[in-house]
Amino acid sequence: MSLTVGVGARPGTSAAAVDAAIGAALASAGLEPARVTALATIDRRASEPGLVEVADRRGWRLVGYPAPELAGEPVPHPAERVRAATGTPSVAEAAALRAVRDAGGEPVLLLTKRVDGDVTVAVAGPAGYPDAYRHHGG
Repeated sequence: MSLTVGVGARPGTSAAAVDAAIGAALASAGLEPARVTALATIDRRASEPGLVEVADRRGWRLVGYPAPELAGEPVPHPAERVRAATGTPSVAEAAALRAVRDAGGEPVLLLTKRVDGDVTVAVAGPAGYPDAYRHHGG
């Protein structure tokens, strides 16, 4: 099974900033980038050049979800500031969870949201064997 990286970012965020935030998040959680198959975000950010470039370069599918769909996803760290700006209390966590659910898995957050500058990253995978996705001996 594969992992999904959820990303929230301000408009105009560079691919370098997005890529660095994702790399740091995966490393901090001991998650293997090779296991990631999708980058998920809110629909209005799915055409952002920085996100498109990172997804293309890494060979990940890029998916975007409307705010009402993300708002229906239960998350551990909702934020009223995010709700006021986007219409959903979570982008990164909710998008990651939703993408795993849409792929047919019961999602679990392997990394709750981590803010790195203008980029927020969360990682979800299918429930059951999350430790199988982590580096061993690291």
